[in-house]
Amino acid sequence: MKSYRILKSYFVEHKAIIAVGLFSLLLVDVLQLLIPRIIKWAVDDLTIGAVTTLGLLRYALYIVGIALLIGLFRFVWRRCLLGTSRRVEEGLRNRLFSHIQTLSPAYFDQTKTGDLMARSTNDIQNVRMAVGMGMVALMDAVVLGIATIGFMLYINVTLTLFALLPMPIIVFFTRVLSRRMHSRYKEVQASFSDMTEVARECFAGIRVIKAYNREAMKAKRLSDVSRDYLAKNLRLVRLTGFISPGMMFFSSMSVAIVLYLGGRQTITLTITPGDFVAFISYLGLLTWPMMAMGWVVNLIQRGAASLDRINAVLETKPDIQSPEEPCTAETLKGDIVFDEVSFRYNQDTPYVLSNIAFSLESGRTLGVVGPTGSGKTTLCHLIPRLVDTTSGRILIDGIDVRKISLHTLRSHTVVVPQDAFLFSGTVRENLCFGRDDASEEEIIKAARAAGFYETIMGFTDQFDTLIGEKGVTLSGGQRQRLALARAFLVSAPIMILDDSLSQVDTDTAAAILASIRNLSPKLTTVMVSHRLNHVRHADLIIVLEEGRITDSGIHEELMSREGFYSNMYRWQEIEEELEYEN
Repeated sequence: MKSYRILKSYFVEHKAIIAVGLFSLLLVDVLQLLIPRIIKWAVDDLTIGAVTTLGLLRYALYIVGIALLIGLFRFVWRRCLLGTSRRVEEGLRNRLFSHIQTLSPAYFDQTKTGDLMARSTNDIQNVRMAVGMGMVALMDAVVLGIATIGFMLYINVTLTLFALLPMPIIVFFTRVLSRRMHSRYKEVQASFSDMTEVARECFAGIRVIKAYNREAMKAKRLSDVSRDYLAKNLRLVRLTGFISPGMMFFSSMSVAIVLYLGGRQTITLTITPGDFVAFISYLGLLTWPMMAMGWVVNLIQRGAASLDRINAVLETKPDIQSPEEPCTAETLKGDIVFDEVSFRYNQDTPYVLSNIAFSLESGRTLGVVGPTGSGKTTLCHLIPRLVDTTSGRILIDGIDVRKISLHTLRSHTVVVPQDAFLFSGTVRENLCFGRDDASEEEIIKAARAAGFYETIMGFTDQFDTLIGEKGVTLSGGQRQRLALARAFLVSAPIMILDDSLSQVDTDTAAAILASIRNLSPKLTTVMVSHRLNHVRHADLIIVLEEGRITDSGIHEELMSREGFYSNMYRWQEIEEELEYEN
């Protein structure tokens, strides 16, 4: 039950509703116990011939009245207890989702999306079943079971003791199975996560799969994972399958014992026929608590296994957190200083960046160039603390970024990656993602600055055009321009462009670059690009090679020296001339 401790706050929050539900459930159990007593009175009266038609009608009306009350209170407990389980489900899902969003990007590099989806859906559903029907079954098993045994003892102690002979076997049987069930439920849930991830990946990459004619291969992959999921479920079923038949077998043993011994006592008039019928009825009521115990074990173990998986995520601490006592600065101008910054992803890997040092005043533009794998994107990620430095410091306005709250830092920084991510909504919804209070004039201005306004006007529904999942209906260049417009609308003092014009044609790129230079004289821009003419107007250009700055300066200075920049720039000029001639 340790797994259920994280649900304590939800039970405390809804304690009044739970109390009403449990009280109603208790009343239902008590009312059910009265029916065998009424049957006893009727049978005893019939046996001695002391009942009339009116008397039988009275007994029947008693039972009908009790049945109506049972129906009423059963509705109340279902509304309260099962409704509470839904509220717990909602609260736990929101808590899990909110926590996942606080985790560092490195966590998502190591965790499959399908696994997180399974924990957010299937595992939480198991918890809901354990909290809802598990609570009901446990209450029934305890209250109805104890009360039923009490009534049976009231009728005949000896007969009750014989009827309960199988109980110790049931307890032992349940304890042994429950330990094994917990581990097997965790195996099943882990396998379900794998299956979810394979399916998600296939649907997300369906165009690539079709392009390479790999439908059969992916279908086989899903079939293999499904077969593994089936095998683990069958292993679990072989275990849980013993519970209900076992409970029924021991319940039937109790009935056989009572039928033989109770029948003899009725013949010898030790108990009345009415007592015997009532005893059999109570034994029938006891069958449900015995069955419920098996169901409770099943639900609780399944829920505990799922809670362990959920709790494993909730206990994961983000690598990057806001400082406990952040600086009081609420606005940042955008002066950036890298003070001997080095970075590597873990201790077993080489440094991605080594001893990076430069300063960039507010309103200036930094160009970052270098071959693939030289650390350009990592440098961009360090500024808004998507990753943290291994050594050295990054200062913004003279303040170490680790002393600035994440909210303040990231609200003053906008990042446009090369592979622009768009949401499956309209153009307007994606454009306003960073500022949902933007006016129509501001939206149009941002779209124009990104060279995307005329394109939008060409769409059938213009700004209300649906762009599909990840912007699938747009071209690569259109997606990049929409992402740029989204960044322009935010109007943060620090803009980081990570090769975000790579799929835009030369003329459009030139117009966008001019817009960036004219946006604001106080806009600090960090621009990564493989096209060197995109950064030629930068106030400072650094050349990264194998994680180190091998050259720096303005365009004219770099062109005057032999090195990566001048050689690559001349080569790209030749390429552009050849493309223009063709």
